[in-house]
Amino acid sequence: MNYQLHGTTPLTHLGVIRVEGDDAAKFLHGQLTNDFVLLGLNEARLAAFCSSKGRMQASFIGFKRSASEILLICKRDILPPTLKRLSMFVMRAKAKLTDASDDFVLYGLAGETVTIASKNIAVSAGPVWAKADLDSINIITLYPAGDTPRALWVAPAGTPAPVGPSLSEQDWAWGEVKSGIAMISTPIVEAFVPQMLNYESVGGVNFKKGCYPGQEVVARSQFRGTLKRRAYLAHADVALQTGDEIFASDDDTQPVGTVAQAAASPEGGFDAIVSAQVAAFEAGRLHLKSASGPALTLTAAPYPLLADI
Repeated sequence: MNYQLHGTTPLTHLGVIRVEGDDAAKFLHGQLTNDFVLLGLNEARLAAFCSSKGRMQASFIGFKRSASEILLICKRDILPPTLKRLSMFVMRAKAKLTDASDDFVLYGLAGETVTIASKNIAVSAGPVWAKADLDSINIITLYPAGDTPRALWVAPAGTPAPVGPSLSEQDWAWGEVKSGIAMISTPIVEAFVPQMLNYESVGGVNFKKGCYPGQEVVARSQFRGTLKRRAYLAHADVALQTGDEIFASDDDTQPVGTVAQAAASPEGGFDAIVSAQVAAFEAGRLHLKSASGPALTLTAAPYPLLADI
């Protein structure tokens, strides 16, 4: 990765679900793959909302703005159906879920702007998923794009934008891909269990917490060795889109992988996060959309997998 990301960009493709009430953390704890009961005010959580079959219906970056207010950041295209599904489970819990996308502004920070925007808060030196507050602004440390630090900046609507040069949304999207962490969008709803996107290795699954929808499937995939797909980084000379199927060169009958997130590369071609069969990755010779389609080059994710830690 020679091109270096640097600057700030509004994240208009993301939306915000606000969860308010005395039971906000307890409610989310029972619905998502991560621990929200023990979520502190200086940290965030990556988490998935799964079906009863363990398939990811949504993914979030979640954090507390106060003891009784939690924000869930997700792709805007899945927000309405996700809000509806989650709300169905509230029942008697003291928790209210609303679409708060218009109440907040979200920016992505990359490179030196992470330090500039955080002023005296050493966000760039903190661990991934650390959260720092600057008055009403929340800054969350994200996984880097290569060796470039990244952060999520969340503030009430009307707050002046963070200081820094302008970064294009296209380049930010490329940085998301290079981080190796895919977020669920409409084309891949219910396509993967969390481990197929390596969520257990990047802080997105807590195996010690209580029950949540799909927990048995997620746990069985982890501890019984039934998981046969992992997330990898891919590159192609042609355009890649979320939901595109990947085939091995010797089998045109069924796909061996799926593009989970993709973006044009400033270095040329397209990069993507691909969830693919481990055996197919090891064998190589993978192609886009058919066994004779454009060639793909796959590399391992840019972080160690849980089994390797």
